[in-house]
Amino acid sequence: MEPKKIIVFLDSGDTIIDEGTEIRDEHDVVIRANVIPGADLMVRTLAERGYTLALVADGLAQSFKNMFIQNGIYDEFTAMIYSETIKASKPSPRMFKAAMGALDLQERDRSRIVMVGNNLSRDIKGANQMGFTSVFLDWTPRYPKQPADESERPDYTIHMPMELIDLVERLNEEYVEAE
Repeated sequence: MEPKKIIVFLDSGDTIIDEGTEIRDEHDVVIRANVIPGADLMVRTLAERGYTLALVADGLAQSFKNMFIQNGIYDEFTAMIYSETIKASKPSPRMFKAAMGALDLQERDRSRIVMVGNNLSRDIKGANQMGFTSVFLDWTPRYPKQPADESERPDYTIHMPMELIDLVERLNEEYVEAE
């Protein structure tokens, strides 16, 4: 299968994993958590359809390894970028540049990157400042749903993880047609 043009960067908490189900150990490592309904299927479907997936998430590497292996999606990601190892948190450009570097992407590839997250001030602001397409998943009641300013305004808003599949397919078609 031909790899798709659009590249998908995904946040974890309340984007794939339901933060309300996280069980942590004494070192604050998440040892167990459930996915948001449909998030595991969304990740697997995008990977099966030839999309390159990168995790760009704030937190501890071991937490993500535990949660993603447990939920059967760890191997669907080409790259995993964690704030623990980058020593920065979103919206820092270092997080997004590390993901681009891990996937051997150049400056010209920014227009092909879609960043999906639940946090306007971190995920969406970070994606917007990088020139990525920003997709806000407003599934959780835990975070604000209204942008504080223009820098936090998403290009697209979805309500459930499975909605991302059609959106990414449409963006990929538009990108290919424009080439």
